[in-house]
Amino acid sequence: MAQVVEVKVVPPPLPQSWTPPESTSKSVSPLVERKLLPAGPAYLAHVRRTVHNLSFEEHDKHAEEERKRLEALDGNGGIEDDLGVGDEAETEELLSLDPKEWKKQDHYAVLGLSHLRYKATGAQIKIAHRKKVLKHHPDKKAGAAGDSNDDAFFKCIQKAHEVLFNAEKRRQFDSVDPYYSLIEDDVPTASQVTKAKDPVKAFFKGFGPVFEREARFSKVQPVPMLGDVDAPKEAVEGFYDFWYNFDSWRSFEYLDKEVNEGSDSRDDKRYTEKKNKSERARRKKEDTARLRNIVDTALSLDPRIKRIKEEEKAAREAKRKAKTGGAATTAAEKAKQEEEKKKAEEAAKKDEEEKVRWSIVLHCSWHELNLPLVRRGLRPRKQRRLLRTRERRREELNVQRRKGRRTFYPCPVVLCVMHMDMSVFPPLR
Repeated sequence: MAQVVEVKVVPPPLPQSWTPPESTSKSVSPLVERKLLPAGPAYLAHVRRTVHNLSFEEHDKHAEEERKRLEALDGNGGIEDDLGVGDEAETEELLSLDPKEWKKQDHYAVLGLSHLRYKATGAQIKIAHRKKVLKHHPDKKAGAAGDSNDDAFFKCIQKAHEVLFNAEKRRQFDSVDPYYSLIEDDVPTASQVTKAKDPVKAFFKGFGPVFEREARFSKVQPVPMLGDVDAPKEAVEGFYDFWYNFDSWRSFEYLDKEVNEGSDSRDDKRYTEKKNKSERARRKKEDTARLRNIVDTALSLDPRIKRIKEEEKAAREAKRKAKTGGAATTAAEKAKQEEEKKKAEEAAKKDEEEKVRWSIVLHCSWHELNLPLVRRGLRPRKQRRLLRTRERRREELNVQRRKGRRTFYPCPVVLCVMHMDMSVFPPLR
């Protein structure tokens, strides 16, 4: 603490034998102008005292309080932002962890990152590890009674930092994170959603966090989320298309069994590796089936799917109505069109019958002319059979004539065009 004291002392006179020392320099250096800048800790302290109207005692007291506050934030007294790491409480169970069973420990909890977990960045992991080392280093515990050799938790801290600071090892641990393994099966069932007071709200509230948890395993980023009830058709279809083709990086090497210590047998190592490989494949298959079941359940309960189907049905119905005549075509216009079409068909049919009535040409012999072409009482089918028989006979005679055979005709062949009542015949095609 600086303090000004005025001392009233009269210095003694110089002795008579004293002589001034001779100058060692031959000449005095020339004068040079220099510009002095107000800077430095002393000047800043002077400015603070002047601006805040503080005395030396008040200024020193304030500086001491600030120093203690910075030491509380950082062990080295420096200024450092912990990036949201904070200080988590350490339970007795956490402090009593066995470093030999490091695979069973929660590395995020050991470093005080339980609130961040897979979202923690490399810088946050580094800061958390530094805080734990400053707090639990064996050198700091050496002076404590009964804790001189208690460095087990410090070894757990070092192992947690080794796993989480390595990208590959951290990914293996994140695949089997014990915190998420406990809530992995916490997925809403169909009965829970349908029996809820508000099924729509229950669906989005229940399945939203589930897909957010599973999204961390995706190789493709960003991952489409569930959205809300007003999501358009394209967003809903894109969401389910992504999750039905989900590409996951999740693996289960972290759960591999280690080879027995002290065993140098190659057979044991190969057998252990074979068992680990089959177990990894089994767990991967089960995880894929589990995720597919979640997506199937969400698809069956999604209220947006029902809305989309209703919209598509309404669009198809509107298109069908527009194709058959649209809203402009009235019932009277349809009836008029059908009547005109019917009249046109009847007129065409009548004209065709009139043409056929005069177009029957029969080639027959004289004795065949004496037979009535149309016999009363015969059905139309028999009458047509009679005509076909006469036509076949004519073809046979033509074939014999082309072959050069002599054929006796009882009478000359004549061409006869007969007018018949064609109402008994159907129209010829």
